[in-house]
Amino acid sequence: MLRSLYDWVIRLAAHPRAIPALAVVSFLESSFFPIPPDVMLVPMVLANRAKAFTIAAVCTVSSVLGGLFGYAIGYYFFATIGDWVVKAYHMEAGLAAFRAGFDEYGTWIILIKGLTPIPYKLVTIASGAAHFDLFTFIWASIVTRGARFYLVAALLWKFGEPIRTFIERRLTLLTWLFLIALIGGFVAFRYLF
Repeated sequence: MLRSLYDWVIRLAAHPRAIPALAVVSFLESSFFPIPPDVMLVPMVLANRAKAFTIAAVCTVSSVLGGLFGYAIGYYFFATIGDWVVKAYHMEAGLAAFRAGFDEYGTWIILIKGLTPIPYKLVTIASGAAHFDLFTFIWASIVTRGARFYLVAALLWKFGEPIRTFIERRLTLLTWLFLIALIGGFVAFRYLF
């Protein structure tokens, strides 16, 4: 089943509407959607390595725009929508500590957390809820999300076929590692922050 899902995603990655779909996923992931855009980014670059940096650019721009939406949720609607998103991920305690850290380490929190498996949506909502400086939020988001997506795209562009072969041979293991990292990011946020 995993192999057929992988093959379907690879075929979908070559579809003419794949880039707009990636933009939507990147936007939504930065504000409330649980699945990171890497799920689409990786197969799209593997399917068309010549567009690796275009794909990374779309992912970065959409993620930052989605981050602005997450920021707005935290800034204007934290008591309703933002609180609901935080409760949906069971991150109430972690968010309180996270918001407190913004006074002293806001820029570093955005730069570091944007590269890790810790859900970026929680960074964006917390930034807005803490009324963190919007200009700093935008440039830090561009740097951290761009670094993440361009690094993945560059590695796949440079080492595409060996990486594709590696992924296809170890698909089950990599899927489990991805899920562990994703869940680990949520758990780390909840218990460490």
